Amino acid sequence: MMGRRRLGRPFGWLWSAYAVSAYGSGLGFGALPLIAVLVVHAGPAEVSALSAVGPAVGALIAVPLAPWVEFRRKRPVMIAMDLTRFAVMATIPVAYAFDGLGFVQLLVVSALVAAAKIAFNAASGAYLKTLVRPDDLLVANARFESTNWSSIAVGPPLGGAAIGLFGPVTTVVADAVSYLLSALGIAAIRGREEAAPRPAGEGPVRAGAVLDGWRHIMGDPGLRALYLNNMLVAGLIMATEPVLAVLLLRRLGFPPWQYGLAFAAPCLGGLVGSRLARRVVARHGRHRVFRTVGTLRAVWLIGLAFVRPGVVGLLTVMAVELAIIVNMSLYTPVLAAYRLERTPRHLVARTLSAWSIGQQASIAVLTALCGLLADATSPRTALAVAGLLILASPLLLPRRDQTSRHEPEPSPSTA
Repeated sequence: MMGRRRLGRPFGWLWSAYAVSAYGSGLGFGALPLIAVLVVHAGPAEVSALSAVGPAVGALIAVPLAPWVEFRRKRPVMIAMDLTRFAVMATIPVAYAFDGLGFVQLLVVSALVAAAKIAFNAASGAYLKTLVRPDDLLVANARFESTNWSSIAVGPPLGGAAIGLFGPVTTVVADAVSYLLSALGIAAIRGREEAAPRPAGEGPVRAGAVLDGWRHIMGDPGLRALYLNNMLVAGLIMATEPVLAVLLLRRLGFPPWQYGLAFAAPCLGGLVGSRLARRVVARHGRHRVFRTVGTLRAVWLIGLAFVRPGVVGLLTVMAVELAIIVNMSLYTPVLAAYRLERTPRHLVARTLSAWSIGQQASIAVLTALCGLLADATSPRTALAVAGLLILASPLLLPRRDQTSRHEPEPSPSTA
């Protein structure tokens, strides 16, 4: 059983740090747009900018950070990124206490947190590859995935209750403290970390090193197909969230608690998919998982265009979200393990950074386009268009079995 497989105490500390941070982020889910509305009195355009522009700017900031992360020991980088997020998030309750909180500050916080998250995830992925055996990468990533979905299921409802009881910045404080606790957990990992990869030559990192992650992805047929597919699927799924909120809360009159329930309850399906990942791969093979589950996570989105008022509409949203999440939570750890296996050690951080940056950029662009389409037509039309477009995403999945476990050897020009 996957749950009984022991991966060692260092992984236990890393997983604990991840869990603390994930549950803190779950509590603070949607906190910045909420503060923008309740405290700063931002309009719809500003709230949309906060959701799209902030992460997009964060992705741009993360581009030059990728080589910096690559050629340093990963534990200090993770601790530094956690402490950065703690300090940046902590400015919000301080400014709120002195009645100085503004929209520009929220935008800056959103961008810096997004950049630090990309750098942290790149460092943690590279560190995980040195921490567990190759055969255990899928198990480790499945545990992270399970923790992520459980935090989303539990965190937002508790965060909403906390905001109602203690004020609008309560969950921001909890989120900031979770980054501090995560840094302490990572610092508690004992044992000497392997030396960081060294850049080619004796001089500084060459200018083109920031693009090496994209070169590796686009040069590997399997990774290239999965990367393009992931950008389209993630971008379209996330682009529907603001439009669906407008449809449910404004057009169909769903009360906020039903809206929260419609998204929180299906996240429990993430526990099911992540726990099945290892057994499904062992039985059917990784290529079949990519083709079949990668298709199944995309075919349900069109159902959101047919949501109706009342209990039937609520159950429709929950059923669609549950189907998407079960398949995503099974697919994602398989993809994460394959991506680490296919990437040489000296390119892991830059490859993971390139992957995250591409995904964030896709989400930002498609969210903006979906919002413009909803304004020009209707939320239901925008949901239908997104649902139809995502049906083409399986065409980008690898058509042949390109999921060999062989890790490419570094070429002399990049080693």
